[in-house]
Amino acid sequence: MAGARKPVVEVRRSQRRRRTVSAYREGERVVVLIPDQFSRAEETEWVDRMLARLAAREERLCRSDAELLVRAQRLITRYLSEHARIAVPASVRWVTNQNGRWGSCTPADRTIRISHRIQEMPEWVIDYVLLHELAHLVVPSHNARFWELVGRYPKTERARGYLEGVAAAAGVVLAD
Repeated sequence: MAGARKPVVEVRRSQRRRRTVSAYREGERVVVLIPDQFSRAEETEWVDRMLARLAAREERLCRSDAELLVRAQRLITRYLSEHARIAVPASVRWVTNQNGRWGSCTPADRTIRISHRIQEMPEWVIDYVLLHELAHLVVPSHNARFWELVGRYPKTERARGYLEGVAAAAGVVLAD
């Protein structure tokens, strides 16, 4: 956000808070919660750090469909290069109506939809979900050939574990 103004910051000190620092938006203001014993230097350091974290979070939330398509093209080149002609989707977009899966693919019309719930997740998790859906353009089912394609992504097992953990913590049962 080049040229963006620094938001109004309200620092709230707490005697009960010992080590943790948190921040959130309250209208146009950013509220930073810090321990009461922090020095002014520590306060300044933590305000800057928390503003950067909030900006990064908000940037992740603003990920666009166009960015997803660029990401998809990069993944095709890297992991599905021999299928480059058939792995290209007609569209890739974020959707808000998928609560039972992280992403979906319709091979018949070559469309991929990615749940908005993963927008804040790490890049490598988004890449895994997107590659999983791209692989469905090559192999529609979850057979051994499909998993071989997905398995080319080096963080496949890590991403699957991450997503399983998120689902378990949220009490969500996901479709395969």
